[in-house]
Amino acid sequence: MKLASASLLTLAMSTAAVLPALAKDPTADPSSEVPSNQDIAAVSPALAEYHEDLLLDEVWGREGLSARDRSVATLAAVIARNHRVEIRIQVERALDNGVEPAVISETITQLAFYTGWGNAMSAVTVVQDVFADRGIGADQLPDADPELLPLDMEAEEAREASVEATYGGSSDGVLHYTTDVLFRDLWLRPALSPRDRSLVTVSALIAAGKTEQVGFHLNRAMDNGLTRGEASELLTQLAFYAGWPNVFSTLPVAKEIFESRAE
Repeated sequence: MKLASASLLTLAMSTAAVLPALAKDPTADPSSEVPSNQDIAAVSPALAEYHEDLLLDEVWGREGLSARDRSVATLAAVIARNHRVEIRIQVERALDNGVEPAVISETITQLAFYTGWGNAMSAVTVVQDVFADRGIGADQLPDADPELLPLDMEAEEAREASVEATYGGSSDGVLHYTTDVLFRDLWLRPALSPRDRSLVTVSALIAAGKTEQVGFHLNRAMDNGLTRGEASELLTQLAFYAGWPNVFSTLPVAKEIFESRAE
């Protein structure tokens, strides 16, 4: 279904006239205003210090995961949690860290399916303003109907058989769209490499607390080229943006996958 996989951001930018004025005017929407460290300190001096000295100066500079990959993962996490202030911050940072507009656009499309349409549309209204400020136009965004990447038929048939054996008869519609739209269309769109698409998905699942879904997708991410060291550092990054409880809930899953793959 090509229509279902059309870039949400491209669609939104082409229909800007119908978006609410509130989404276009940051001064009218407090949730879109980015606080300075001085603003943070006026409310919580301790948080301002952690934010500046620990998160920005230390965590973002850690080795093990590139600044570009940290931006991709963090943006996915804050979209998954619908943190509008952080979405603006992380889109700006991602562009500064070399993340292409097409990758940001396609990340939103991916997350419409994995975190819900509402989260994606909320992100669209923020990202549209950032793109407009930076002069990013539709010519820099993914095509709605690109030539898809090759399908690994053997792996896909094994996935389908496993899903059918586990969930067959529970919802024919869900299984149909999982195969036809997600794995035979969305996951094959070329604007995100398989590794990036997995990085986005794993980050969003952890941020949303969907621990039961992380195992399959973390394994897939490592099949797609994410190393154990990068996956480990990803958990460190996400602890600050998804919260310690969500990451600690993921640690047993990650440990089991790391150990099983080492064997």
